[in-house]
Amino acid sequence: MSLPRAVVLLSGGLDSATVLAIARAAGRDCFALSFDYGQRHRVELEAAARVAQALGAREHRTMRIDFAGIGGSALTDPAIAVPEAASAGIPVTYVPARNTVFLALALGWAEVLGAREIYVGVNAVDYSGYPDCRPEFIAAFEQLAALATKAGVEGATFAIRAPLIELSKAAIIARGVTLGVDYGLTVSCYQPDVAARACGRCDSCRLRRAGFAAAGVPDPTSYQSAR
Repeated sequence: MSLPRAVVLLSGGLDSATVLAIARAAGRDCFALSFDYGQRHRVELEAAARVAQALGAREHRTMRIDFAGIGGSALTDPAIAVPEAASAGIPVTYVPARNTVFLALALGWAEVLGAREIYVGVNAVDYSGYPDCRPEFIAAFEQLAALATKAGVEGATFAIRAPLIELSKAAIIARGVTLGVDYGLTVSCYQPDVAARACGRCDSCRLRRAGFAAAGVPDPTSYQSAR
């Protein structure tokens, strides 16, 4: 008997690795999807390939998108510095429309595969305040999926699974450890060096480091220098 198929968005970071492990544990035949979108931290794509192999994805694809052509984000425009201190409001590391585009492409692949679930690692607890990580966004996209696809018009339903959305970073790490995730394979930093060592200063690094500390789990991250 074949397993139900699911598309899993896989960035190569801590959260998406945990989501892939959750989907596999739920008995899904996982098709992992990553994006080369002009991000300054492209080493995460190498991490995504490692994670997909380690966690048994059936297939792993990397699609190219030119978000750098839009700009407006510190992750895609080298002229905008990655902030190294907490700030009020939505930070400049927000990439306009990123999760909307990612989910749209995942939806297209899911329809082709006959998959009816898309797993995504968005989180609305320990996160940077991005608007496309909120439960309202996930619910709205699920409604869009029913309207915008041939499968939806013919009566199929698509579920956008966001199993981490209400978990703290510590709880995410604890869940992943129970599922055998090797977080040493992942990259979360927004500005790692060519050896994939984390800066230890950006928002993503701070959240990751605090998460391991709160979970009481040794941090396997390789940092550029002691902080």
